[in-house]
Amino acid sequence: MGLFRKKKDESTAVTTRQAMKEARKDKGAKGRGKGAKGRGKKAEVEQESGGALQRMVESFRDIGLDGKLNFSSAQTVANRALKRSRKDPEKAARQIIRSHRRGVTVGGFATGLGGVFTLAALLPANVFEFYVQATRMVGAIAAVRGYDLEDEEVRTRVLAALVGEESDDILASVGLGPVAGAATRQITKRLPASPSTAVARAIGGRVVRRFGLRSTRLFGKAIPGLGGVIGAWGDRRALEKIADTALKDFPQV
Repeated sequence: MGLFRKKKDESTAVTTRQAMKEARKDKGAKGRGKGAKGRGKKAEVEQESGGALQRMVESFRDIGLDGKLNFSSAQTVANRALKRSRKDPEKAARQIIRSHRRGVTVGGFATGLGGVFTLAALLPANVFEFYVQATRMVGAIAAVRGYDLEDEEVRTRVLAALVGEESDDILASVGLGPVAGAATRQITKRLPASPSTAVARAIGGRVVRRFGLRSTRLFGKAIPGLGGVIGAWGDRRALEKIADTALKDFPQV
């Protein structure tokens, strides 16, 4: 499950790098220009950044839920967990969380181990793998609790869970309440755009900020040796928050 044992999808790795680069440009452009020209430039940068971030999040969703290359689909992971737990959904959910927690811990440690000498090259791959695993974990939890991963609303809720405790606010912004059902699907049908697309746009920036482009944790990762410990701890803790949100947002059907 580690960062260096998988054959990585180059297109998605490039998308992640591009999204992080655009996020930096977006942040730098916010203070520039007060006139019409400045506002136009800012809007252009924000549009480019939003597109890259949206594509990045959608790649997490599609690979995490549907599987690709060496990543098993969320449904496959759910089926295996149910088999091992003798069809007990709660035991299966705990198994899913444990296995993915191990995976992101290894990835976070490997990314930070070399410190500043390897961080710039490995961080985009770490972002990509962390969120693909997190998406698959949330999807698998939903599946063992009786949700259909082909349902657009379920896929939207899986994405929203990636931002942890902010998921309710994200879902509310696209007209979805905390409980899935026929009423919310009617609201979804009246929305001008796919709720999944809207959620992908909304959480893209949060995803990048979670890896701290200028955070103290990122500086800690730049220290060889210590960076591995900090990376492992940070990714493990972040995944646990996402797991808690998944358990809350997908009650047993």
